[in-house]
Formats: sequence, structure tokens, C-alpha cells
Amino acid sequence: MSNTPMAASPLTRSVLEIDEYVSGLGWDQPARLFALVDNARLQAEQPSLADKLGLQNEGESAGLTPIEQDEVPADRPLDEFLATIAWPDSVTGCALSVERLMLPPSAEAQVPQGLGEAELAKWVADHPDRQEVRMTVAVLRDGARESALRLREKDSPTEVLTGSDLVPGLAEALAATFAE
Repeated sequence: MSNTPMAASPLTRSVLEIDEYVSGLGWDQPARLFALVDNARLQAEQPSLADKLGLQNEGESAGLTPIEQDEVPADRPLDEFLATIAWPDSVTGCALSVERLMLPPSAEAQVPQGLGEAELAKWVADHPDRQEVRMTVAVLRDGARESALRLREKDSPTEVLTGSDLVPGLAEALAATFAE
């Protein structure tokens, strides 16, 4: 995987690597959770695994390696699932890639009042201005955050938007997995 910009921070590169990996699987995918492991620590503590992952090059020691975790349960709300996660000390950060429907800010004023969760989801799914988006959000133990957003209608590596505050609620939920 690595069409990611070399000038980007290790966290940005990881988010873009995960986005590229998940993009290769196509759309309509389940949420995917990744542990982020520091390459230098991985090389020092598990050299055979680092070799299998192709991290023997010195140039890779400053980065992060995303390691996909078990499947995220589809029958459970994402926030409830994330609240059950505790990472070992060897994990430097984590990332989640998830697809959602999104409305432009102009549509927010049109939302009917008093809808339940299922009714609201149906209303959004039926809205003519809805956009399908894949969000990949990563956080580190030290508080650093990064996100990548890819719209289904502009599904191209050159059309991925990155930034640290694009999905603040999801970033907070991921950061909480490191709270002690």
C-alpha cells in the first residue's frame, strides 16, 4: 500500500494507507478497526514480525503500522462497542474506517422534528442530497488525531480530504479507548 505522501506525518500516512486499503475492498464494507503500532518499537520487540511486514528498512522505523483487528460487530452501536475496548501498552494508537450517509449543512434545517433513530436514518437515506462517505479516523495516545474522508461519488485517491478535526465525535470516541 503506499501511494501516500512521504512528506506527511506518520499518522497522516497511516490514515491514508488504511483509506487506500479499505478503498481496495470496495464500498458497502463493515466498519474496520486497526491498532497502530510504532515501527521502531515493533522492530525492537518483535523483529521477526517486523521482517514479515517488510519493516527491516531504516526508512520505515519512524512510521506506524496499522494492524487490522477482529471484525467490528454490526449488531451493536459503534459507540457502545468502542466503549468496551482497552489497548495494551504496545499499541500507540488506533484507527477506524466506517461508511456513513451524510447531508450537506443546508439540509439540516429540513430535518423533521420528533423522528426516532430508525426514522431519521430512513429520512437521511431517502434524501436527494445525501452523500455516501467513508471516514477513516485515527488517534494516538498522545492526543494527535487525523482523518481522511472519501465520497463515493468522487472515489479517487486524489479526492481524499484529510484533516485533524473532520470527524471530532469519532475521534473523541477512539481517544476514549486509551483512557485509564
